[in-house]
Amino acid sequence: MSSHKDLKIFEDLYKEHFAYLSLVSFNITKDKDVAKDVVQDFFIYLWEKEEALSFTISFKAYATRAVKNLSLQYLEKHKTISLENNKNILPRMEEQHVFEKAEENKKTKIFTLVDKIPQARREIFISHIVEGHSYAEIAEMYNISVNTVKTQMKRAYAFLREFENSSTLSAILYFLFRN
Repeated sequence: MSSHKDLKIFEDLYKEHFAYLSLVSFNITKDKDVAKDVVQDFFIYLWEKEEALSFTISFKAYATRAVKNLSLQYLEKHKTISLENNKNILPRMEEQHVFEKAEENKKTKIFTLVDKIPQARREIFISHIVEGHSYAEIAEMYNISVNTVKTQMKRAYAFLREFENSSTLSAILYFLFRN
């Protein structure tokens, strides 16, 4: 990837998929900074190995699988909780399975809804919610007014509430990525 055109293509891939892949990683690692690091590591690997890579599936599918694997590898390397030392009572396997299945359904629904937000609005929304940029920073990044950012954020939340029929999804998203 030495040519300017290749750099532009790589940069476009990064900009288009970074926020989504960060969400994928966050759902596994439960740490916003780690999730961003995992995605950046993936793109570094992609940059270094570009000549040897060939995709038989879409880039998004490939990247999603790779980021999931990298996130799981991160967790494996950095285990912080030993089940032997954990004094909490673990739920029975059936209850735990039902809980995990419900959580997975919520995650899938959130990803689907966020993907339905119009692209420009989604970029602003993700810049604020996932990446933690302030409205002023987003306005500067996209060369728009702060009021435009506020309007786009309101519309993004309204769009999500329209499909969810409550404000809980927006609140979950906001607090999930702001903490």
